[in-house]
Amino acid sequence: MDSVSQMVLGAAVGEAVLGRKLGNRAMFWGAVGGTIPDLDVITSPFLSELQSLAFHRGISHSIFFAVLGGLASGWLLYRLHKSPYYRQILMAILSLFISCIPTSLFFFLFADDHQRYYYAALALGLAVPIFMGLKRWYAERPKFISEASLRSWQWMFFWAYLTHALLDTFTMYGTQLFMPFSDYRAAIASISVADPFGYTLPFVICLVIASRYNRTTSKRRFWTYAGIAISTGYLLLTIWHKQKINRVYRAQLTEQGISYTRMISGPAIMNNFLWNATVEAEDAYYMGQYSIFDTSPISFLKVPKNHDLISAPSEDNTVNVLSWFSDGFYSVYHRADGLFQINDLRFGTFRGTGEKNDFIFRFVLDRDANGNYELLRTEGGPSEEDDRGEIFKDLWLRIKGI
Repeated sequence: MDSVSQMVLGAAVGEAVLGRKLGNRAMFWGAVGGTIPDLDVITSPFLSELQSLAFHRGISHSIFFAVLGGLASGWLLYRLHKSPYYRQILMAILSLFISCIPTSLFFFLFADDHQRYYYAALALGLAVPIFMGLKRWYAERPKFISEASLRSWQWMFFWAYLTHALLDTFTMYGTQLFMPFSDYRAAIASISVADPFGYTLPFVICLVIASRYNRTTSKRRFWTYAGIAISTGYLLLTIWHKQKINRVYRAQLTEQGISYTRMISGPAIMNNFLWNATVEAEDAYYMGQYSIFDTSPISFLKVPKNHDLISAPSEDNTVNVLSWFSDGFYSVYHRADGLFQINDLRFGTFRGTGEKNDFIFRFVLDRDANGNYELLRTEGGPSEEDDRGEIFKDLWLRIKGI
Protein backbone atom coordinates (compact mmCIF):
# COMPACT_ATOMS: atom_id res chain seq x y z
CA MET A 1 0.00 0.00 0.00
CA ASP A 2 0.99 3.64 -0.29
CA SER A 3 3.01 5.35 2.43
CA VAL A 4 0.07 7.31 3.87
CA SER A 5 -2.00 4.15 4.39
CA GLN A 6 0.93 2.43 6.09
CA MET A 7 1.48 5.45 8.36
CA VAL A 8 -2.18 5.46 9.37
CA LEU A 9 -2.15 1.73 10.09
CA GLY A 10 1.06 2.11 12.10
CA ALA A 11 -0.47 5.01 14.06
CA ALA A 12 -3.46 2.83 14.95
CA VAL A 13 -1.15 0.02 16.10
CA GLY A 14 0.85 2.46 18.22
CA GLU A 15 -2.30 3.82 19.82
CA ALA A 16 -3.72 0.34 20.48
CA VAL A 17 -0.53 -0.83 22.21
CA LEU A 18 0.81 2.32 23.91
CA GLY A 19 -2.00 4.87 23.73
CA ARG A 20 -2.87 4.80 27.44
CA LYS A 21 0.76 5.46 28.39
CA LEU A 22 1.89 7.87 25.67
CA GLY A 23 -1.24 9.47 24.24
CA ASN A 24 -0.71 11.00 20.79
CA ARG A 25 2.99 10.16 20.97
CA ALA A 26 1.97 6.52 20.58
CA MET A 27 0.31 7.38 17.26
CA PHE A 28 3.44 9.18 16.12
CA TRP A 29 5.83 6.35 16.95
CA GLY A 30 3.42 3.81 15.50
CA ALA A 31 3.32 5.83 12.25
CA VAL A 32 7.14 5.92 12.21
CA GLY A 33 7.19 2.13 12.69
CA GLY A 34 4.64 1.75 9.90
CA THR A 35 6.97 3.46 7.41
CA ILE A 36 10.29 1.83 8.39
CA PRO A 37 9.89 -1.33 6.23
CA ASP A 38 9.65 0.85 3.11
CA LEU A 39 13.03 2.39 3.87
CA ASP A 40 14.51 -0.54 1.92
CA VAL A 41 14.43 1.91 -1.02
CA ILE A 42 17.47 3.73 0.43
CA THR A 43 19.61 0.79 -0.75
CA SER A 44 18.94 1.77 -4.39
CA PRO A 45 22.21 3.72 -4.88
CA PHE A 46 24.19 0.63 -3.82
CA LEU A 47 22.32 -1.91 -5.96
CA SER A 48 21.73 -2.37 -9.65
CA GLU A 49 18.22 -1.65 -10.88
CA LEU A 50 17.60 -5.39 -11.17
CA GLN A 51 18.82 -6.03 -7.63
CA SER A 52 16.68 -3.17 -6.30
CA LEU A 53 13.62 -4.65 -7.97
CA ALA A 54 14.19 -7.98 -6.24
CA PHE A 55 15.15 -6.41 -2.90
CA HIS A 56 12.16 -4.07 -2.47
CA ARG A 57 9.46 -5.58 -0.28
CA GLY A 58 11.90 -8.34 0.63
CA ILE A 59 13.46 -8.97 4.02
CA SER A 60 12.08 -5.74 5.52
CA HIS A 61 8.55 -6.98 4.75
CA SER A 62 8.97 -10.41 6.32
CA ILE A 63 7.81 -12.08 9.53
CA PHE A 64 11.51 -12.58 10.33
CA PHE A 65 12.11 -8.81 10.24
CA ALA A 66 8.99 -8.11 12.31
CA VAL A 67 10.37 -10.28 15.11
CA LEU A 68 14.05 -9.23 15.10
CA GLY A 69 13.37 -5.64 13.99
CA GLY A 70 10.65 -5.27 16.60
CA LEU A 71 13.01 -6.37 19.37
CA ALA A 72 15.82 -4.06 18.20
CA SER A 73 13.63 -1.00 17.46
CA GLY A 74 11.77 -1.34 20.75
CA TRP A 75 15.04 -1.44 22.65
CA LEU A 76 16.34 1.65 20.80
CA LEU A 77 13.21 3.69 21.55
CA TYR A 78 13.22 2.60 25.16
CA ARG A 79 16.83 3.77 25.48
CA LEU A 80 16.04 6.98 23.54
CA HIS A 81 13.50 8.04 26.16
CA LYS A 82 16.17 7.61 28.82
CA SER A 83 18.70 9.72 26.90
CA PRO A 84 19.51 13.35 27.89
CA TYR A 85 19.39 14.17 24.14
CA TYR A 86 15.87 12.83 23.77
CA ARG A 87 14.34 16.11 22.60
CA GLN A 88 16.96 16.82 19.95
CA ILE A 89 16.73 13.30 18.50
CA LEU A 90 12.94 13.37 18.61
CA MET A 91 12.79 16.74 16.82
CA ALA A 92 15.13 15.49 14.08
CA ILE A 93 13.04 12.35 13.52
CA LEU A 94 9.77 14.29 13.63
CA SER A 95 11.08 16.92 11.18
CA LEU A 96 12.09 14.27 8.63
CA PHE A 97 8.82 12.42 9.14
CA ILE A 98 6.68 15.52 8.54
CA SER A 99 8.73 16.65 5.51
CA CYS A 100 8.40 13.24 3.89
CA ILE A 101 4.58 13.34 3.84
CA PRO A 102 4.12 16.10 1.20
CA THR A 103 7.28 15.01 -0.61
CA SER A 104 5.96 11.44 -0.98
CA LEU A 105 2.67 12.76 -2.31
CA PHE A 106 4.37 14.91 -4.94
CA PHE A 107 6.62 12.01 -5.90
CA PHE A 108 3.64 9.67 -6.32
CA LEU A 109 1.72 12.17 -8.47
CA PHE A 110 4.40 13.80 -10.59
CA ALA A 111 7.77 12.01 -10.48
CA ASP A 112 9.37 8.88 -11.85
CA ASP A 113 11.99 6.61 -10.31
CA HIS A 114 14.85 8.55 -11.91
CA GLN A 115 13.89 11.68 -9.93
CA ARG A 116 13.84 10.10 -6.48
CA TYR A 117 17.10 11.80 -5.41
CA TYR A 118 15.71 15.27 -6.13
CA TYR A 119 12.74 14.50 -3.93
CA ALA A 120 14.99 13.14 -1.18
CA ALA A 121 16.88 16.45 -1.27
CA LEU A 122 13.56 18.31 -1.10
CA ALA A 123 12.54 16.33 2.00
CA LEU A 124 15.84 17.18 3.71
CA GLY A 125 15.44 20.85 2.76
CA LEU A 126 11.93 20.98 4.22
CA ALA A 127 13.10 19.26 7.41
CA VAL A 128 15.39 22.16 8.39
CA PRO A 129 12.71 24.87 8.89
CA ILE A 130 10.41 22.28 10.48
CA PHE A 131 13.18 21.42 12.96
CA MET A 132 13.65 25.11 13.85
CA GLY A 133 9.92 25.53 14.41
CA LEU A 134 9.76 22.44 16.61
CA LYS A 135 12.77 23.65 18.59
CA ARG A 136 10.94 26.84 19.57
CA TRP A 137 7.75 24.92 20.35
CA TYR A 138 9.46 22.27 22.50
CA ALA A 139 11.39 24.93 24.45
CA GLU A 140 8.10 26.01 26.06
CA ARG A 141 6.94 22.52 26.99
CA PRO A 142 7.85 20.44 30.06
CA LYS A 143 10.01 17.37 29.59
CA PHE A 144 8.00 14.24 28.80
CA ILE A 145 8.60 11.17 30.96
CA SER A 146 7.71 7.91 29.19
CA GLU A 147 5.74 5.33 31.17
CA ALA A 148 6.16 2.61 28.52
CA SER A 149 8.16 -0.50 29.39
CA LEU A 150 10.79 -2.12 27.18
CA ARG A 151 8.41 -4.97 26.36
CA SER A 152 5.63 -2.53 25.37
CA TRP A 153 7.92 -0.73 22.92
CA GLN A 154 9.05 -4.00 21.38
CA TRP A 155 5.48 -5.27 21.12
CA MET A 156 4.38 -2.08 19.39
CA PHE A 157 7.15 -2.20 16.77
CA PHE A 158 6.57 -5.90 16.13
CA TRP A 159 2.92 -5.26 15.29
CA ALA A 160 3.75 -2.13 13.26
CA TYR A 161 6.19 -4.10 11.08
CA LEU A 162 4.00 -7.18 10.78
CA THR A 163 0.80 -5.32 9.89
CA HIS A 164 2.76 -3.31 7.30
CA ALA A 165 3.87 -6.52 5.59
CA LEU A 166 0.42 -8.12 5.85
CA LEU A 167 -1.30 -5.06 4.37
CA ASP A 168 1.10 -5.11 1.42
CA THR A 169 0.20 -8.74 0.72
CA PHE A 170 -3.29 -7.55 -0.22
CA THR A 171 -1.80 -5.69 -3.23
CA MET A 172 -0.79 -7.11 -6.60
CA TYR A 173 2.85 -6.21 -5.93
CA GLY A 174 2.90 -8.52 -2.90
CA THR A 175 5.65 -9.09 -0.34
CA GLN A 176 8.33 -11.69 0.32
CA LEU A 177 6.68 -12.53 3.62
CA PHE A 178 8.77 -15.62 4.36
CA MET A 179 12.24 -14.22 3.67
CA PRO A 180 15.02 -15.26 4.23
CA PHE A 181 13.68 -18.82 4.02
CA SER A 182 11.72 -18.36 0.77
CA ASP A 183 11.51 -15.71 -1.95
CA TYR A 184 7.85 -16.56 -2.56
CA ARG A 185 5.94 -13.31 -3.15
CA ALA A 186 2.66 -13.45 -1.24
CA ALA A 187 0.04 -11.42 -3.13
CA ILE A 188 -3.69 -11.65 -2.49
CA ALA A 189 -4.21 -8.83 -5.03
CA SER A 190 -7.57 -7.63 -3.78
CA ILE A 191 -6.79 -3.95 -3.18
CA SER A 192 -4.99 -1.26 -5.15
CA VAL A 193 -1.63 0.07 -3.92
CA ALA A 194 -3.53 3.36 -3.37
CA ASP A 195 -7.15 3.19 -2.24
CA PRO A 196 -7.69 6.51 -0.42
CA PHE A 197 -11.48 6.57 -0.34
CA GLY A 198 -12.18 2.97 0.59
CA TYR A 199 -9.32 2.23 2.99
CA THR A 200 -7.31 5.28 4.05
CA LEU A 201 -9.76 8.17 4.53
CA PRO A 202 -12.20 6.43 6.92
CA PHE A 203 -9.20 5.21 8.94
CA VAL A 204 -7.76 8.75 9.12
CA ILE A 205 -11.08 10.22 10.27
CA CYS A 206 -11.38 7.70 13.12
CA LEU A 207 -7.83 8.34 14.33
CA VAL A 208 -8.20 12.13 14.16
CA ILE A 209 -11.32 11.88 16.32
CA ALA A 210 -9.52 9.53 18.73
CA SER A 211 -6.58 11.93 19.04
CA ARG A 212 -8.90 14.65 20.39
CA TYR A 213 -9.73 12.67 23.53
CA ASN A 214 -7.67 12.20 26.68
CA ARG A 215 -5.40 9.14 26.54
CA THR A 216 -7.26 7.38 29.39
CA THR A 217 -10.82 7.77 28.09
CA SER A 218 -12.86 4.91 26.65
CA LYS A 219 -13.98 7.12 23.73
CA ARG A 220 -10.39 7.33 22.52
CA ARG A 221 -10.10 3.54 22.48
CA PHE A 222 -13.52 3.24 20.82
CA TRP A 223 -12.53 5.42 17.86
CA THR A 224 -9.13 3.73 17.54
CA TYR A 225 -10.65 0.27 17.37
CA ALA A 226 -13.44 1.56 15.13
CA GLY A 227 -10.78 2.63 12.62
CA ILE A 228 -9.08 -0.75 12.84
CA ALA A 229 -12.41 -2.58 12.48
CA ILE A 230 -13.55 -0.50 9.48
CA SER A 231 -10.25 -0.88 7.63
CA THR A 232 -10.07 -4.61 8.35
CA GLY A 233 -13.67 -5.02 7.28
CA TYR A 234 -12.90 -3.21 4.03
CA LEU A 235 -9.99 -5.58 3.35
CA LEU A 236 -12.27 -8.56 3.88
CA LEU A 237 -14.83 -6.95 1.57
CA THR A 238 -12.17 -6.65 -1.17
CA ILE A 239 -11.49 -10.40 -0.92
CA TRP A 240 -15.19 -11.15 -1.30
CA HIS A 241 -15.31 -8.65 -4.16
CA LYS A 242 -12.40 -10.36 -5.90
CA GLN A 243 -14.14 -13.74 -5.78
CA LYS A 244 -17.28 -12.21 -7.25
CA ILE A 245 -15.33 -10.44 -10.02
CA ASN A 246 -13.40 -13.63 -10.84
CA ARG A 247 -16.68 -15.49 -11.36
CA VAL A 248 -17.74 -12.84 -13.86
CA TYR A 249 -14.45 -13.16 -15.74
CA ARG A 250 -14.63 -16.97 -15.84
CA ALA A 251 -18.19 -16.85 -17.15
CA GLN A 252 -17.20 -14.37 -19.88
CA LEU A 253 -14.16 -16.43 -20.90
CA THR A 254 -16.32 -19.54 -21.23
CA GLU A 255 -19.00 -17.66 -23.16
CA GLN A 256 -16.41 -16.25 -25.59
CA GLY A 257 -14.73 -19.63 -26.05
CA ILE A 258 -11.33 -18.59 -24.65
CA SER A 259 -9.41 -21.50 -23.14
CA TYR A 260 -6.77 -20.67 -20.59
CA THR A 261 -4.53 -22.25 -17.98
CA ARG A 262 -4.56 -19.61 -15.24
CA MET A 263 -5.85 -16.14 -14.41
CA ILE A 264 -4.76 -13.24 -12.23
CA SER A 265 -6.93 -10.25 -11.33
CA GLY A 266 -6.64 -7.04 -9.34
CA PRO A 267 -8.30 -3.63 -8.99
CA ALA A 268 -7.22 -0.57 -10.94
CA ILE A 269 -5.56 2.30 -9.08
CA MET A 270 -7.49 4.22 -6.39
CA ASN A 271 -10.68 2.15 -6.42
CA ASN A 272 -12.18 -1.31 -5.97
CA PHE A 273 -14.87 -1.05 -8.64
CA LEU A 274 -12.79 -1.42 -11.82
CA TRP A 275 -10.75 -4.62 -12.12
CA ASN A 276 -8.06 -5.82 -14.51
CA ALA A 277 -7.59 -9.48 -15.34
CA THR A 278 -4.89 -11.30 -17.31
CA VAL A 279 -5.42 -14.90 -18.40
CA GLU A 280 -2.75 -17.13 -19.85
CA ALA A 281 -3.38 -19.28 -22.92
CA GLU A 282 -0.90 -21.44 -24.82
CA ASP A 283 0.79 -18.75 -26.91
CA ALA A 284 -0.84 -15.53 -25.74
CA TYR A 285 -2.41 -13.66 -22.87
CA TYR A 286 -5.88 -12.15 -22.81
CA MET A 287 -6.30 -8.91 -20.88
CA GLY A 288 -9.64 -7.42 -19.94
CA GLN A 289 -11.21 -4.76 -17.73
CA TYR A 290 -14.50 -5.05 -15.89
CA SER A 291 -16.34 -2.46 -13.83
CA ILE A 292 -19.15 -3.52 -11.52
CA PHE A 293 -21.22 -0.88 -13.35
CA ASP A 294 -20.66 -2.46 -16.79
CA THR A 295 -23.64 -3.57 -18.85
CA SER A 296 -21.63 -4.73 -21.89
CA PRO A 297 -19.64 -7.96 -22.29
CA ILE A 298 -15.94 -7.86 -21.37
CA SER A 299 -13.68 -7.08 -24.32
CA PHE A 300 -10.40 -9.01 -24.13
CA LEU A 301 -7.18 -7.77 -25.67
CA LYS A 302 -5.00 -10.58 -27.06
CA VAL A 303 -1.31 -10.03 -26.29
CA PRO A 304 1.17 -12.48 -27.88
CA LYS A 305 3.69 -13.88 -25.39
CA ASN A 306 6.70 -13.64 -27.73
CA HIS A 307 8.79 -15.41 -25.08
CA ASP A 308 10.88 -16.91 -27.86
CA LEU A 309 12.35 -13.47 -28.64
CA ILE A 310 14.59 -13.70 -25.57
CA SER A 311 16.31 -16.42 -23.56
CA ALA A 312 14.34 -18.74 -21.35
CA PRO A 313 14.34 -17.75 -17.63
CA SER A 314 16.48 -20.78 -16.80
CA GLU A 315 19.22 -19.53 -19.15
CA ASP A 316 19.54 -15.86 -18.16
CA ASN A 317 19.58 -14.22 -14.70
CA THR A 318 17.89 -10.97 -15.76
CA VAL A 319 15.06 -12.75 -17.52
CA ASN A 320 14.76 -15.11 -14.55
CA VAL A 321 14.33 -12.26 -12.06
CA LEU A 322 11.79 -10.45 -14.24
CA SER A 323 9.86 -13.67 -14.81
CA TRP A 324 9.81 -14.27 -11.04
CA PHE A 325 8.79 -10.68 -10.32
CA SER A 326 5.87 -10.80 -12.78
CA ASP A 327 4.85 -14.32 -11.66
CA GLY A 328 5.32 -15.43 -15.27
CA PHE A 329 2.69 -12.99 -16.58
CA TYR A 330 4.89 -11.14 -19.05
CA SER A 331 5.09 -10.45 -22.76
CA VAL A 332 8.13 -9.47 -24.84
CA TYR A 333 8.28 -6.62 -27.32
CA HIS A 334 11.14 -6.02 -29.78
CA ARG A 335 11.42 -2.26 -29.97
CA ALA A 336 12.23 -0.16 -33.03
CA ASP A 337 15.46 1.01 -31.35
CA GLY A 338 16.71 -2.60 -31.21
CA LEU A 339 16.14 -3.02 -27.48
CA PHE A 340 13.83 -5.53 -25.87
CA GLN A 341 10.92 -4.69 -23.60
CA ILE A 342 9.34 -7.02 -21.06
CA ASN A 343 5.82 -5.96 -20.04
CA ASP A 344 4.49 -7.00 -16.63
CA LEU A 345 0.88 -7.85 -17.48
CA ARG A 346 -0.44 -8.23 -13.92
CA PHE A 347 -1.17 -4.52 -13.51
CA GLY A 348 -3.04 -4.09 -16.79
CA THR A 349 -2.85 -1.24 -19.28
CA PHE A 350 -3.79 2.44 -19.35
CA ARG A 351 -6.11 2.41 -22.34
CA GLY A 352 -6.33 -1.22 -23.45
CA THR A 353 -4.47 -0.73 -26.73
CA GLY A 354 -1.48 -2.99 -26.02
CA GLU A 355 0.92 -0.46 -27.52
CA LYS A 356 4.51 -0.12 -26.34
CA ASN A 357 3.84 2.45 -23.60
CA ASP A 358 0.35 1.27 -22.69
CA PHE A 359 1.48 -1.29 -20.11
CA ILE A 360 1.77 0.04 -16.57
CA PHE A 361 5.05 -1.77 -15.75
CA ARG A 362 7.73 -2.04 -18.46
CA PHE A 363 11.35 -3.22 -18.36
CA VAL A 364 13.79 -2.24 -21.11
CA LEU A 365 16.64 -4.71 -21.80
CA ASP A 366 19.72 -4.91 -23.97
CA ARG A 367 22.41 -7.53 -24.53
CA ASP A 368 25.87 -7.02 -23.07
CA ALA A 369 29.17 -8.00 -24.72
CA ASN A 370 28.76 -11.60 -23.51
CA GLY A 371 25.29 -11.97 -24.95
CA ASN A 372 23.55 -11.78 -21.58
CA TYR A 373 20.56 -9.52 -21.02
CA GLU A 374 20.98 -6.35 -18.98
CA LEU A 375 18.15 -4.32 -17.44
CA LEU A 376 18.65 -0.76 -18.65
CA ARG A 377 15.69 0.84 -16.90
CA THR A 378 12.31 0.23 -15.35
CA GLU A 379 9.40 2.26 -16.67
CA GLY A 380 6.43 2.50 -14.34
CA GLY A 381 3.33 4.59 -14.93
CA PRO A 382 2.58 6.86 -17.89
CA SER A 383 5.29 7.77 -20.34
CA GLU A 384 6.50 11.36 -20.67
CA GLU A 385 4.29 11.85 -23.73
CA ASP A 386 1.11 10.90 -21.85
CA ASP A 387 -1.19 13.46 -20.21
CA ARG A 388 -1.73 12.21 -16.64
CA GLY A 389 -4.85 14.33 -16.29
CA GLU A 390 -6.37 12.64 -19.34
CA ILE A 391 -5.43 9.21 -17.98
CA PHE A 392 -7.23 9.86 -14.68
CA LYS A 393 -10.21 11.26 -16.59
CA ASP A 394 -10.34 8.08 -18.70
CA LEU A 395 -10.04 6.00 -15.52
CA TRP A 396 -13.02 7.76 -13.97
CA LEU A 397 -15.10 7.29 -17.11
CA ARG A 398 -14.18 3.61 -17.24
CA ILE A 399 -15.07 3.09 -13.59
CA LYS A 400 -18.57 4.40 -14.31
CA GLY A 401 -19.06 1.50 -16.71
CA ILE A 402 -19.80 0.84 -20.37
